[in-house]
Amino acid sequence: MKTSNPAFREKTWSSAGTEVGGATMTLNGTAIKAGVLGTLLVASAAYPWHMFFTSNASTSALMPFVLIGGIGGFIVALITIFNQKAAPITAPLYAILEGLALGGISAIYEYQYPGVAIQGIALSFAVLGAFLLAYSTKLVRPSQNFLQGVAMATMGIAIYYLVAMGLSIFGIHAPMMWDSGWLSVGFSLFVVAIAALNLFIDFNFIEANVENGAPKYMEWYGAFGLMLTMVWLYLEVLRLMSKLRSR
Repeated sequence: MKTSNPAFREKTWSSAGTEVGGATMTLNGTAIKAGVLGTLLVASAAYPWHMFFTSNASTSALMPFVLIGGIGGFIVALITIFNQKAAPITAPLYAILEGLALGGISAIYEYQYPGVAIQGIALSFAVLGAFLLAYSTKLVRPSQNFLQGVAMATMGIAIYYLVAMGLSIFGIHAPMMWDSGWLSVGFSLFVVAIAALNLFIDFNFIEANVENGAPKYMEWYGAFGLMLTMVWLYLEVLRLMSKLRSR
């Protein structure tokens, strides 16, 4: 099955193989690991958030957290994707680093648009809960065509973002990225929807590999992949809400 989440590529999962005569991956185990990673991320994010709102620091004081956490998290994510056996160590480290970045980013958004961070968190977890309920009760089961469609849409978004970043180096602002026009809001709604739909793909991939008897360490890897999607979803929700608030 195709998936747009780099952590859940077929090649990645197939390389883990099937555990014979040893502990294997379970849904409950993966859920527990996801809870651990989420707790680490929130605890880490609380530090730059608390530092900013309990001092007279400017938003520029948050940039070291955003840069160190973002770049460090990206590097650790790559290590995890290419060395799944390291996930029990690298996944928690990723959560901590990404927490620093998200804490800084959230504080900046909150400073500009009071209340937006809490609303973004609530909406992101509401989406996660609704999609998990729909999947676990078998109300929704993604088909192969669905998976391919979401993967292609995600790839298109990634390419657009890369082009926009390249243009920004030359002082050119790509349309629909940060402006608050209705076309831009519509684009953000589309991106949020695609990010959310990736959750169905992630659930499906985890379930399939539990059934195939993937090794126990893949619980950490599965939880890591889910966190990648949730981080993306939260950031896109923040972007959408900031556009709506600035109108």
